[in-house]
Amino acid sequence: MSNRSNDIEVKLYTMCVVRDGDRILLMNRPNEKGFPGWIAAGGKVEFPESLTEGAIREVKEETGLTVSNLIYKGLDEFVDPNKRYRYMVFNYITDSFEGELRNDPPEGELQWVSLGELNDYPMQDWFRERLTYFFEDGTFEIYALWDEDKQDTQKQTITKL
Repeated sequence: MSNRSNDIEVKLYTMCVVRDGDRILLMNRPNEKGFPGWIAAGGKVEFPESLTEGAIREVKEETGLTVSNLIYKGLDEFVDPNKRYRYMVFNYITDSFEGELRNDPPEGELQWVSLGELNDYPMQDWFRERLTYFFEDGTFEIYALWDEDKQDTQKQTITKL
């Protein structure tokens, strides 16, 4: 998506934590898929689908489950002012799902993980930091200024609403 008046590249993504009682569904993404380690289902929103439609589709493609009653939890936003690039992740949680887990998950091994055991699983630091916000009341917004060339966060602001 491009904003022609400012030539800004904007990419829209979703992430959806699927909860079943005191456990959540995570996938173990291999390094070659990017973002290696345990992570929730999600991915790019395809034009012209809505954000929620994108989240539902991504969960279905990656896990085999059909989710519903998604609750919006917050926004992760990574902005690189030098490259005029904005990467936005819209985050959801749900405990409404049906179906069976895929035997051949395309993004990595699927596993139900107890909330009490999450610290035992290797995950990207950014995902581990945000994961707790999915289980708190209200929503969150995380805004990070990112320098792609240096692979470094210049500034990060976390707002809980």
